[in-house]
Amino acid sequence: MLSLEKLTAIRRDLHQIPELGFQELKTQNYLIQFFEQLPADRFELKKWRTGLLVKIKGTNPAKMMGYRADIDGLPITEETGYPFSSIHEGMMHACGHDLHMTIGLAIAEHFVYHPISDDLLVIFQPAEEGPGGAKPMMESEEFLEWKPDFITALHIAPDLPQGTIGTKTGLLFANTSELFIDLKGKGGHAAYPHTAKDMIVAASQLVGQLQTIISRNVDPLDSAVITIGKITGGTVQNIIAEKARLEGTIRTLSAHSMGKVKERIEALVKGLEVAYECEAHIDYGAMYYQVFNEPELTVEFMEFAKKLPFVQLEESKEAMTGEDFGYFLSKIPGFMFWLGTGSEYGLHHSKLQPDETAMETALRTMTAYFSFKS
Repeated sequence: MLSLEKLTAIRRDLHQIPELGFQELKTQNYLIQFFEQLPADRFELKKWRTGLLVKIKGTNPAKMMGYRADIDGLPITEETGYPFSSIHEGMMHACGHDLHMTIGLAIAEHFVYHPISDDLLVIFQPAEEGPGGAKPMMESEEFLEWKPDFITALHIAPDLPQGTIGTKTGLLFANTSELFIDLKGKGGHAAYPHTAKDMIVAASQLVGQLQTIISRNVDPLDSAVITIGKITGGTVQNIIAEKARLEGTIRTLSAHSMGKVKERIEALVKGLEVAYECEAHIDYGAMYYQVFNEPELTVEFMEFAKKLPFVQLEESKEAMTGEDFGYFLSKIPGFMFWLGTGSEYGLHHSKLQPDETAMETALRTMTAYFSFKS
């Protein structure tokens, strides 16, 4: 089993080279070089785009177990002050994928040298943050040839202390969708607004209208979120904006509510076109399916984790977090859990500094669990 010192060194190497979705070439090369140091007769490796599939051979396999780690970074300028900060300007591992990968490598390495009966597929999946790598990967010939009988994954949780893991049966993460709305009117001089169609005014009105969907069209006992995180429009202060763009996200706990929310967005945007005499276009971008933990496997894992002396198990609540691991779980039984990494700053923050000792907790937990299941 890799030492904490080695785990830390690998994580810090990977932390310095974050890459965006389907651009993870340096990352893929680093992962391949790791496996090139291991006995070649103990595993098989396949590339899929910028990701990897690695099958660790069992001694008498009756099934294929799966562990997935995501590998991409985010378009965030790092502010951690780490001596091993990102060397890629404007990119950062701000969602813990550097830890996820390190844990995946360590699990693979452990079972290369300590074989179990069953095969283990370790999946290094690109583009989780966007545009979405899980769905095309799981539909690929490479994956289908080695499709696991059950699948697992973890995600770091800065709000949980190190030594804690959290999960639950059923819905863990929400359905999510990106949201981009482009408006086009007519530009003009600021002194003659009656001759123009002002898209700054239209966009401002739409932001408020979108929030009425949550308050008036979604069941209060369900949950949904529409967040507009970015608005762009106009050129200078004395020209009426001909174009405006809204960028945001939709999160819902149920697939039904996602459909309802989109239906209402489209209705409001059609009304806006009439009211402001403009053209509008909606793009939902990347859409992620809910993470739904299979009850039987999840209960079994939770009962197993309770017996581990180095882990504190916490039953989680549903989160509005999005994760494309949900696509795997829509076709393959399995579960995801939160790994406590106690950090002052949360996911997608430029100062996220997870506790690196959590990697050892995860490694010990998952090697024990896969040994138990084999």
